Amino acid sequence: MEQTLVVFKPDAVARGLVGEILQRFERVGLKIVAMKMLNVSKELADKHYPASREAFINGMGKKTLENYQNMGIDPQKEFGSNDPHVIGLKIREWLVDMITADPVIAIVLEGPHAVELVRKLVGHTLPLSSSPGTIRGDYSFDSSYLANTGNRPIKNLLHASGELEEAKYEVDLWFDKGELVSYKRVEENVMK
Repeated sequence: MEQTLVVFKPDAVARGLVGEILQRFERVGLKIVAMKMLNVSKELADKHYPASREAFINGMGKKTLENYQNMGIDPQKEFGSNDPHVIGLKIREWLVDMITADPVIAIVLEGPHAVELVRKLVGHTLPLSSSPGTIRGDYSFDSSYLANTGNRPIKNLLHASGELEEAKYEVDLWFDKGELVSYKRVEENVMK
């Protein structure tokens, strides 16, 4: 059994998609073991999106550069840089601003292969690249170009932990141990 963090970003909350998306996780058999609505502090946002996490920062910059290349857009002209790290730091700044601006809903989902399963359900971080049938593919169309030219992060509805170690860190960051509950869902007896 694994636990993973999902954060419904302000765009998902504002659009009233929380219930519909939660239903998709539950239909697969994932169990909600913690959930809360909150206004994210700058301190929590900085820990969730750490500037010191090189792979994370560079990864966002590289995804932006790939998206720009696929669309035939010059990042130097549009963004002012070709350096993935510089681009990633700017995107991180926008992410912190976005997640602290309006309420979010954070949940912990539990189940076999929960991290991988949630990532498959959620879809590619760039909604434009998400397949139909995924949450982002069905409910968003944003791209790096639209976001960056609007001086904002990509509106992709959700944050979902990328791998097991990240999930463990993020669950502990967002929730105290006492906020996690344990119970059995009917499927657990059927799937034994």
